[in-house]
Amino acid sequence: MRPFTIPFVLTGLAVAAQLATAQGTEQRSTLADQREVAVTIYNDNLALVKDQRRVQLKTGAGALAFRDVSAKMRPETALLRSISAPGALSVVEQNFDFDLLTPQKMLEKYVGQTVNVVRTNPATGAETTETATVLSANNGVVLQIGQRIETGIPGRLVFGSVPANLRDRPTLVMALENTAATAQDVELSYLTGGLAWKADYVVELNAADDRLDMSGWVTLTNTSGASYRNARVQLVAGDVNQVAPEVAQRGRVLMAAPAMAKAVSDLAQESLFEYHLYTLGRPTTIAENQTKQVALLSASGVPARKELLLRGSDYYYQSSVGDLGQKLKVSVFVEFENKESARLGLPLPKGVIRVYKKDSAGNAQFIGEDRIDHTPKGEKVSLKLGDAFDVTADKKQTDFKKLGGTGKYNAVFESAYEIVLKNAKKEAVVVTVQEPMPGDWQILSASQPHTKGASNTATWNVAVPAERQTTLTYRALVRN
Repeated sequence: MRPFTIPFVLTGLAVAAQLATAQGTEQRSTLADQREVAVTIYNDNLALVKDQRRVQLKTGAGALAFRDVSAKMRPETALLRSISAPGALSVVEQNFDFDLLTPQKMLEKYVGQTVNVVRTNPATGAETTETATVLSANNGVVLQIGQRIETGIPGRLVFGSVPANLRDRPTLVMALENTAATAQDVELSYLTGGLAWKADYVVELNAADDRLDMSGWVTLTNTSGASYRNARVQLVAGDVNQVAPEVAQRGRVLMAAPAMAKAVSDLAQESLFEYHLYTLGRPTTIAENQTKQVALLSASGVPARKELLLRGSDYYYQSSVGDLGQKLKVSVFVEFENKESARLGLPLPKGVIRVYKKDSAGNAQFIGEDRIDHTPKGEKVSLKLGDAFDVTADKKQTDFKKLGGTGKYNAVFESAYEIVLKNAKKEAVVVTVQEPMPGDWQILSASQPHTKGASNTATWNVAVPAERQTTLTYRALVRN
């Protein structure tokens, strides 16, 4: 169903006048009073806003309407304090008005009240006016005019005034006790949804796949219903815990990091508790309904390593399965160390890394992407970019027997396997074969030596000549 709309006759100065009347003698603070705003953004829809303004308040009891706050403010987190006159202000009560002035909202507020229906004769242009009672504003309007009920009224509805709790901008209204007679610098701080950031990286591999250039960007997104002009922006990286009922739609928090001798960053980084705090070096405006990108880091000549990986499963070591697959895909990974010695060494925020490589004509082509979690300095980054086209594997179980045991947890199995690795490329490759092993296991024999990569993994590094194939065979003993 299309949204119901009607002409609205209270506009411009008339609306302002009605609002002022409806809202009594409250004092209003707008963006014209703003002296400074700071925004600390967490990931996934959470931010801390600190809005400083210069206001002249009456002494004693009064009401302050703090306009142009975030429409997604968590009002229970709001805190107003006087910076220039500490202790002069105390908040007795506060109301967050986020119902914004629209024709539909006017109708909803007027249910049970009277409006004027103005009709225009299309032939003569003459207008007639009738008084009507609004019975419903749900998916349309239902009016009682005299003894009849009408819907889908042609013409205009004329309202007598604007309800006090309808605002043209999100507003926090606070009942105050003020003891300072002079103008004050006040700060309103609050947590809000609708502000988020994420990190994205672009990597270019060199021709030999052994070095890469990397740049990072922070993408800021503002859907909070407010703008933050010339804001001091900080970002927090780390998984910050929030109480579940209040955060069900706000997600978790995260962030990024830079500042190294060989990697360059536009964000100053420092430790904050168990997180990382990044500060943008210049004020920036985050407009309402805007996405903004800010440079995060830049590094070049980072040593990298390409790995071709064939990973098996543990289920076929305890049963007879025969053929395990033809032309199995071999995964392609690119790895690099996040270390100063590797020309990087920056705490990397969670995000997506997109990798490019130049073709023979010098044009950069997209070759894959992967998502990383928060990565501290000194850790390895491993990116899965896809599956190899020219390197495949045929795999089968060549022998299987149960050597003993009667129960589920005391059986002994012996099995043998053959893996044929095929390389259609014009250069030799090395394929890493990883086999997860269940229970207590032992490699009885193998055509090539293996290593124990982990307590449950046997690993082979198999060289495959150009346009040739190599066969790996092994026999394993498994005890449950």
